[in-house]
Amino acid sequence: MGVPLIAHAVVLGGSVAGSLAARVLSPACERVTVVDRDDLFGPVEPRQAAPQGHHIHALLARGQQILEELFPGFTDELVAGGVPIGDFGTSLSWYFNGQMIRKAETGLVCVASGRPLLESRVRARVRALANVTYRERTDIVGLVASPDRQRIAGVRVQGRAPGAPEEVLDADLVVDTTGRGSRTPLWLEELGYQRVPEERVKMDLTYTTMDFRGPLSFDPIGEDIALLPVATPAQPRGAIFARMPDRYAVSLTGILGDRPPTDHEGFLAYVQSLPVPEIYKAVRDAEPMGPAASFRFPASIRRRYDRLARTPDGLIVLGDAACVFNPVYGQGMTVAAMSARLLGEHVLSGPPAPRAFFRDLSRLIDAPWDMSAGADLGFPGVVGRRTAKVRMGNLYIPRLQAAAAHDGVLTTAFLRSAGLVDPPQALMRPAIISRVLRSRR
Repeated sequence: MGVPLIAHAVVLGGSVAGSLAARVLSPACERVTVVDRDDLFGPVEPRQAAPQGHHIHALLARGQQILEELFPGFTDELVAGGVPIGDFGTSLSWYFNGQMIRKAETGLVCVASGRPLLESRVRARVRALANVTYRERTDIVGLVASPDRQRIAGVRVQGRAPGAPEEVLDADLVVDTTGRGSRTPLWLEELGYQRVPEERVKMDLTYTTMDFRGPLSFDPIGEDIALLPVATPAQPRGAIFARMPDRYAVSLTGILGDRPPTDHEGFLAYVQSLPVPEIYKAVRDAEPMGPAASFRFPASIRRRYDRLARTPDGLIVLGDAACVFNPVYGQGMTVAAMSARLLGEHVLSGPPAPRAFFRDLSRLIDAPWDMSAGADLGFPGVVGRRTAKVRMGNLYIPRLQAAAAHDGVLTTAFLRSAGLVDPPQALMRPAIISRVLRSRR
């Protein structure tokens, strides 16, 4: 490695996106400081700043590939710790409208670790880098701009201990990965910049998750990883029933104000209403490990930094701070990994040019946003912009899913696209379309 091109980078937020940003910045920086309000290296459990951590999280296939690229041996390390892994096409049973798509070997690796464990292992790898420092239990107060406000020169922070003074961390580059609550749009307005344009898709989703002790008297998963009845306009209640390293978990989803209950009796009644009866049979007599956790997700939000007329130098935004995806589709951590990888490419020749980075980030986000936002807009009550492309997708994809019940080639094509390994356009190849049409005939 040559001489570092950036003296000091400060990353705001120490979750998956922030830690991966620190990892890719490390080779190009003399120092990297990661700032977070939480205690990041305590027990492996959901953090206060990430309440969604209680729920089942998916690392899509592309995310697993990037983590393995950034941290060689990462998957084997998880397996050694008891994390189940398998093939996305054979270890998971995918149901659409109550019908399971045909199982098929895809070569795509599914890692069933849960978010807290995955985060802790990523942070441990990044913390071991000699030039990366984590500042825990520290609030982020605001950005520090140059006198002409043309560049961001640092961050104001304050320790959470009583009486801790406010201080300034000077930085050549600031990366905001603080998630859906990011205050960068507000800070930019205060500095005289244009309001960041947003796209929203409002679906009013509620997640409710309950963990159960094993073994189960009826176990439909066995050595596999999960059963997934996916919510559709015809069957709007969805779920994930998964085998975790030390338990079984059921995450229930309700859309447009349908809220899965948190009490045990109500939770089981909701499970019984699912189109896949095996889940209810598995947990109706199982012992809960504690109360259910519930999490509301009102809308997906895409912040269009690429559409700003001007942006200050020295500031990058990625992860949920740039785009918050409906968690049902499991895209968040994987898009964060893809975005961090993109950042790594942009710092190869020095401090990144924000406008060029945001243009490339927008292109990266296009595909997962089109897939998840487009699928949500298939529900008539969801509020958002329905383009011709969205309407076409919501006519074609359900037909492909139905055809995949009898065709493993379509299963593989669908899972490669949903796993962000192949672009959505791959599902429109003539060979795929012809198989869908043949199935309908």
